[in-house]
This record gives sequence, structure tokens and C-alpha cells, in this order.
Amino acid sequence: MSRRDQLGQIFRFALVGGVNTGTFFGIYLLLHPWMPYFAAYSLAFVLAMVGSFFMNTYFTYRTRPTWKKFLLFPLTNVTNYVIQSAGLYALVTWSGMDTRIAPLVAAIVAIPFTFLLSRKILVPGAARAPEPEHAHDGPSRV
Repeated sequence: MSRRDQLGQIFRFALVGGVNTGTFFGIYLLLHPWMPYFAAYSLAFVLAMVGSFFMNTYFTYRTRPTWKKFLLFPLTNVTNYVIQSAGLYALVTWSGMDTRIAPLVAAIVAIPFTFLLSRKILVPGAARAPEPEHAHDGPSRV
């Protein structure tokens, strides 16, 4: 994959992330008056994750969604969920941040982790390092 293709993926991921974050935050704000903030956060997170899966497969990584990827995708978001949940708890409990704003701040912190993990799941072979151009020219020098 060329550097240009990688930058394209990062740009599309950021765009999808923006849409997904807006979707998550909108759902959260709609649910927040009707349930405790953490329950609203959790439900909004799950609903936005389903949307994120489809936006990332079709748009970001331009790959075909499969049931296997769909079932594995939440595993990549476990790290995201833990980072965001811990951040949400810390921001609300320890720093007194408004419960309407804290989920957005926590989500921003988790972005780099989410990109790397979702790419690993959604793009076959993305976890493997590319071979150097002259990999078959003999032993490499250190």
C-alpha cells in the first residue's frame, strides 16, 4: 500500500470518525434525559459502533463486510470502550466535567487506538509488515 493510499485511509477514517462521533453524541443527548448518563452512553456507543462498522468497511477501507468481520469488529472496540469509559468516569467523577461534554472528550482520546484496531480487523493482511523492495537480494544489513 502506498503512502498516498494510507493517507487516504486515515483521512476517510477521520471523516467517518467525525460522522460516527456526531451520531454517537446525538444519540447520547437524546437518551440522556431518559436514563442515567452511563446507560445512555453505553447504548449510544453500541448503536454508533454498528454504523461505524458499515461506514468503515464500505468507505474507509473499501472492503466487503462479512459476518466474520462484523462479529470481530466489536472486539476492536472493546479497547475503545475501555479507554472512553475510563476517561468518561475520570472526567465526570474526578474533574467534575459536565456529563453532556465528557463523552466527547473521552472519544477524542481513543481515536488513534480505534484506527489501528479497526484496520487490523477490516483489512486482510493489514497487520503484516510489508516486505522491503529488495527482500530477496540476500541478507539485510542492520
